[in-house]
Amino acid sequence: EVIPFLDYPPEVRRLIYTTNAIEALNSKIRRAVRTRGHFPSDEAAAKLIYLALNATSVEWKRSVREWHRVKSQLAIMFEERFPMA
Repeated sequence: EVIPFLDYPPEVRRLIYTTNAIEALNSKIRRAVRTRGHFPSDEAAAKLIYLALNATSVEWKRSVREWHRVKSQLAIMFEERFPMA
């Protein structure tokens, strides 16, 4: 299962295996849910998660490191699905 991962160039591999952003997002959602404790309905839980995601997206300022290199590699590998324009 690891072999297909190694077919990608180093720039793309770095983007794929970086999970810090995902872990930070999960942490924000867990914190919001833990603060509330319980929910009267599934809809109330979904609303809280939506609001947590919305507030978190405002905080995201950093772009992917060396995105132009990653983007060009993806365009080469998947030219029909990833146009450069």
